[in-house]
Amino acid sequence: MTRIISGRAGGTVLDVPPKGTRPTSDRVRESLFGALDAAGLVDDARVADLYAGSGALGLESLSRGAASADLVELAAPAAALIRKNAERLRTAGVSAPARVHRANVTTYLAASAQTWDLVFIDPPYDVGEAELTAVLVALAPRLGPDATVIVERAKRSPAPAWDAVGLEADRDRAYGDTTMWWGRPAS
Repeated sequence: MTRIISGRAGGTVLDVPPKGTRPTSDRVRESLFGALDAAGLVDDARVADLYAGSGALGLESLSRGAASADLVELAAPAAALIRKNAERLRTAGVSAPARVHRANVTTYLAASAQTWDLVFIDPPYDVGEAELTAVLVALAPRLGPDATVIVERAKRSPAPAWDAVGLEADRDRAYGDTTMWWGRPAS
């Protein structure tokens, strides 16, 4: 069972697509958001959740005080599920907008005029390095000056090519079979 861990909608249960996604576990999300909250990176942030799956990362951000979230998911059933999960947050009193975009991530970024402060990239494990780098290239001009980008991948995956796209590594943390790499615009 996946749920919102904390904030206004804490405890709200989220539906998860039956196949094709790998939701971030509650334990990993709790640790991640503990670090984000401690750094003051969630409150009033404009958030993008790329390869959103169930929308858990973007919706958790909204529950904890983010200003808005753009949740991008290509699979129609998953995008419909994210809309349903976002409605559950509205019912729980979260009024910040959750905009669900059914689109290819790179195509969406290339067409978007949005700017984000906090971005989650949690692609399926079969997304290769070239595609991840293309996403980072398309994302870099859409980042605020103090933005944080978090890439979640299998532990065996190489680190993102931050320097190739004008970003720099900030930190990384392994959780079992998963690693989260933090990046930011180069100073």
